[in-house]
Amino acid sequence: MGIPEKIKEIQDQIHKTQINKATEFHIGLLKAKIARLKRDQEHNIHGKTVSGGGENAGFDVRKAGDATVVLIGLPSVGKSTLLNRLTNAKSRVASYQFTTLTAVPGMMHYRGAKIQVLDLPGIIEGASSGKGFGKRVLSVARSADLVLIILDVFQPHHLAVLKKELGEAGIKLDEQPPNVLIEKTSIGGLAVSAQVPLIISERLIKEIVRVNGIHNGRVIIREPNLTDDQLIDVMNGNRVYVPSLTVLNKIDLVNKGFIQEVQAKIGNNFVPISADAGVNIDALKEAIYNRLDFIRIYMRPKGGETDFVEPMIMKNGSSVQDVCNKIHRNMAKNFRYGLVWGKSAKFDGQKVGLDHELVDEDVLTIVKVVGAV
Repeated sequence: MGIPEKIKEIQDQIHKTQINKATEFHIGLLKAKIARLKRDQEHNIHGKTVSGGGENAGFDVRKAGDATVVLIGLPSVGKSTLLNRLTNAKSRVASYQFTTLTAVPGMMHYRGAKIQVLDLPGIIEGASSGKGFGKRVLSVARSADLVLIILDVFQPHHLAVLKKELGEAGIKLDEQPPNVLIEKTSIGGLAVSAQVPLIISERLIKEIVRVNGIHNGRVIIREPNLTDDQLIDVMNGNRVYVPSLTVLNKIDLVNKGFIQEVQAKIGNNFVPISADAGVNIDALKEAIYNRLDFIRIYMRPKGGETDFVEPMIMKNGSSVQDVCNKIHRNMAKNFRYGLVWGKSAKFDGQKVGLDHELVDEDVLTIVKVVGAV
């Protein structure tokens, strides 16, 4: 029996099993086995992805700018038109499906940030299993800093389909990696060290770990109310955690009451726009900028004037070392000390080291060792 048949057999078992407290161990174990089989299916015996060369032709776009945003949606929801509105790109627009056949990049300039936006072919149900351009599109999405889910105002139910396909491809939207550490040992069996309350049994935790080939070690859990799905994600090790923003397009074709009906179905966590009519595009740009969680750092050369025109765009929580690394790969090596003015400093011109955490609109001077280029 091949891997697809094994997966199907286990899925059938899950569907036939009534979900309750008495069966949660059995179902959790079956889910762990499916995840392990799917991982094996994606790799050959040498540990390389099975797909052959050339499959990603047209999808290998080099990342540029301060962040990369991908447009994800079903065909004909207006992604290409939106890309053209947000950037200076010229993505082809037509009224039939699959107009975009490759990844089309554009650059959005907003509040000093350069944000790369990628228009990708529309994905369909089953994309994570390879239908359409699914796997290639989703592989690009895995490396994004933000996923923009584009919905047609007349088809808001596709939100669930898109999230399911992204999840099946190992893309976890708006989640943080579970705080779980696996320490392998050579002997001693498995031990569970839970530093927070558990909602799944230690027995199930151990069995999920064993299914993934680890029979000796310690499972350290600091994730409150860890679920079996989260533990399976940790064991897979191939999950990515990406923020998302939902965009409801073509609102120029409906009235306010219709949008309120959509809101009742999918919640109010979306930005309503019309890419075709140019409605609410500036609000979307602001939402993208905020969701990327940027801060602006103004650089001041030693003995010079602060550059308030072109700030250094960094992620919230960035340190002086992160700024050095963005400027040049050898900057941190030649770093002597930094001077900071702003909210992160105890006083103006505070002398700081590489680990100093910066905040929005700080002014930074980097002083290099004498003689460093």
